[in-house]
Amino acid sequence: MIKYEQHDHIIYHGDALATLRSTIETASVDLIFVDPPYNIGKKFADFKDRWPSDAVYAEWAYAWIDECIRVLKPSGTMYLMTSTQAMPYLDLYIRERLTILSRIVWSYDSSGLQAKKYYGSMYEPMLHCVKDAKAYTFNVDDIRIAARTGAERKLIDYRGKVPKRYSTTKVPENVWHVPRVRYRMDEYEDHPAQKPQALLERIVRASSHAGDTVLDPFAGTFTTAAVAQAFGRKSISIESQAAYLKIGLRRVLGFETYQGECLARPVKNTRVRNGRGLKKAATTEDFCSVTDDGEQKALSGNTLLSDW
Repeated sequence: MIKYEQHDHIIYHGDALATLRSTIETASVDLIFVDPPYNIGKKFADFKDRWPSDAVYAEWAYAWIDECIRVLKPSGTMYLMTSTQAMPYLDLYIRERLTILSRIVWSYDSSGLQAKKYYGSMYEPMLHCVKDAKAYTFNVDDIRIAARTGAERKLIDYRGKVPKRYSTTKVPENVWHVPRVRYRMDEYEDHPAQKPQALLERIVRASSHAGDTVLDPFAGTFTTAAVAQAFGRKSISIESQAAYLKIGLRRVLGFETYQGECLARPVKNTRVRNGRGLKKAATTEDFCSVTDDGEQKALSGNTLLSDW
């Protein structure tokens, strides 16, 4: 396990369960967002998330759930995501240990892959849990959304007073309609299970305060840490795969290189202008330069023409 730290943000390169057990202090974290492998056979950089059986997956999950509960403060909150297949038994396990305030549905658009022998899934479930149902953070005014009623309705006062408008905002319900991250989006990173920034913004703003510590034990694209950083929170991230560690080093800690490799944003099917102002297909070299000692360094001067 290797630790990287800058200001109020820490990244651990190592196994989530081992790092939680050996490194994170008891009752030290205000908010946890957990987005583990789902046990559905998805291929990651050097790992396929398929366990020998559901029972083996469950036992693995129970172990890190226990550790997350241990490191969570008495007033802390945990959000946990998993597959629709695994959520029933994780829900049963967690409800014996925490108070589940909400069962949230992240609803999104189609992936383009159509099921042929059953109804296709268009959502992922998430639990919103707290240690103490009488003392937890929920910043309701920070997450209000527009109240869409379909018309400008007014309250009618039978005594003849001037009508007052209904409230134009409301607290989000437990079905969250947030588009999945697509290849052409600005926030896209090279990861098969990236969660949208908007999803994490709602969670971080609702369930933590400035200066609080936010933990993500399966960091992936480090969106949790990036959002925590943007809103003045501290962050602790754990990631086992080097390919995704590099995303966090660049995105959260501001590293330009890692072991001599340039840490540039993903090079998508896009174009840049070269030195003569002509458009050409982008490559990694368009976003990196080689220093005198042979190392690559990220560049920021080239003009992206993402929609060209």
